Amino acid sequence: MDHLFYSELAGQSLGGQELDDATCGRILSDASVELLPLLDAAYQVRKAYFGQEVRVHILNNAQNGHCQEDCHYCAQAKSSKADIEEYGIKSDEEILKEARQAYSKGASCYCMVFAGRQASQSRIDRLKRVLAQIKVEFPNKEICVSTGFVSNDGAVELKKAGLDRLNHNLNTSETHYPNICTTHTFNDRLNTVLAAKSAGLKVCSGMIVGMGEEHADIIEVARRLRQLKAESIPINLLVPIEGNLLVAQEANLTPQFILRVLCLFRFLNPTAEIRVAAGRELHLRSMEVMALYPANSLFLQGYLNAKGASNARTLRMIVDAGLSIKSEIDLDDLLKQNEKVILKNLKELRPAL
Repeated sequence: MDHLFYSELAGQSLGGQELDDATCGRILSDASVELLPLLDAAYQVRKAYFGQEVRVHILNNAQNGHCQEDCHYCAQAKSSKADIEEYGIKSDEEILKEARQAYSKGASCYCMVFAGRQASQSRIDRLKRVLAQIKVEFPNKEICVSTGFVSNDGAVELKKAGLDRLNHNLNTSETHYPNICTTHTFNDRLNTVLAAKSAGLKVCSGMIVGMGEEHADIIEVARRLRQLKAESIPINLLVPIEGNLLVAQEANLTPQFILRVLCLFRFLNPTAEIRVAAGRELHLRSMEVMALYPANSLFLQGYLNAKGASNARTLRMIVDAGLSIKSEIDLDDLLKQNEKVILKNLKELRPAL
């Protein structure tokens, strides 16, 4: 492929031009579009808006399980038989302590996730109290909440209480949505994102790749999030949790394809925080670090119900790539806290006994 093709991709994206469908399709599937020049073009866009900085997020399952929705990819869904630890909403003090821990580990954004269909008024009131407590201690830190469907009034209340951004993923295209969930619609999700936008909240909304979607579905979601001007876009890769309805990898989730998806989202959403999210370790494997060329954000300390890489491994990956993190805490100090030599125990020393 001529070098001009890659420079034009970066130039069009930086110039605010939206790529046409044919070009988007080539990025995802044309073997003549080479991966390394493509990553370099995406990096030029990422670097223009975010430099060499990586934004770190830490998730808190404020509640786990007890959900009546049947999202086929989720271990907390009523349709899942996954063996998870279920519990009700944590106490205010436990949530506050986890916020302190997250920020002390270098997180620029603390993310609280609640199970269930929607945010009731009682949950909104509870959140307002917790948000106020966190903001007293950390007035300059970001807080993101995922709490199901939120009304226009509920979004306004959360904004006034100090919430910075609301997470509500589109997950897949409108066309493909009935294949992954039957208890609510794509428009239900879209309306929550619109409520957040209307209230002046930042929007965190992305997708899950690997749920049997077509390339056109991926392109459609990337375009929709561009139209919505989503400030934060997490790209999750289906984690095949045993017991979920969706466990087989129907899409070809190779490292190269995932990197192409991240590049596509970067070109179509040049100013957005693109997060390489759940499943990055499982699916990107030895090419994981390359995701940080189009993406500028990741999760530390695992995901909702699946473990991720150790903090030390993730932070070391960022350092080794010549990147930095958005944090008031020095990255070298964070590494000293996390990188420790662990001695073998007796069972590991004498495995034949």
